Amino acid sequence: MVATRFAPSPNGMLHLGHAWSAIVAHDLAKDRGGRFLLRVEDIDGARSKPELPDAFRRDLEWLGLEWEEVPAQSTRLANYEAAAKELQDAGLLYPCTCTRSEIAALKPRTGPEGLVYPGTCKGKSVDGGKPAALRLDVEKAMARVGEIVWEDEIAGTQVADPRPFGDVVLVRKEEPASYHLAATLDDAADGVTLVTRGADLFTSTHIHRVLQALLQLPVPIWHHHKLLLDETGEKLAKRRESPSLADLRGAGADGRKLADNLRCGNLPAGISLFE
Repeated sequence: MVATRFAPSPNGMLHLGHAWSAIVAHDLAKDRGGRFLLRVEDIDGARSKPELPDAFRRDLEWLGLEWEEVPAQSTRLANYEAAAKELQDAGLLYPCTCTRSEIAALKPRTGPEGLVYPGTCKGKSVDGGKPAALRLDVEKAMARVGEIVWEDEIAGTQVADPRPFGDVVLVRKEEPASYHLAATLDDAADGVTLVTRGADLFTSTHIHRVLQALLQLPVPIWHHHKLLLDETGEKLAKRRESPSLADLRGAGADGRKLADNLRCGNLPAGISLFE
């Protein structure tokens, strides 16, 4: 049975971009007689606001969506710790004490997630008194897994290659896991068979596929959908203060009608759809 998921972080209110992502995942599951899951990704330290998940549920109900809720990330810290230990014991992780400003000062190349870490701490002893992240040695990882592929319903077969990201952080200094590690483990634990998310996360799947191979996790299919853009051509985002669903709800808008309009491509003024 197909299972999709919508996995918001409670560090800001949901906006139209989230609505679109939830609707796509919901409809793909329901059209195939499957399950649509809600997972709250709440391990972003002080930025996670405990009152927001209830607002998310109200938003989804307002849109006319039906879902099953799975455990939030904050209940799964032991899973992240165990996976990180497995990778570390295999010699695939190394500690890094570098700050963002120190990395930027080295003027490294730019990758899909911004500046690519140049490997400053790789193979070196680090100051045990400083907070340290754990990074994946991507070359060692690729040597271990060999050539592997992943399938996207829209883009087709992809050969997994995380090298453009460099040695990504899997365990952050302040939080128990990075998005890459936590989302990969959670999707496996929740039985997600169709990972449905925005096209902006397409390249991240190269990392997630390698982690699945390293940790011997089930391999889903992916569906990276088009994004909603604002009048400036930028994707809708919390940090850009895109209008929230809660504001629309409070103003008396009809959520089910909004959802149907999004499905039909009848977008609000100033909003466009772009891959």
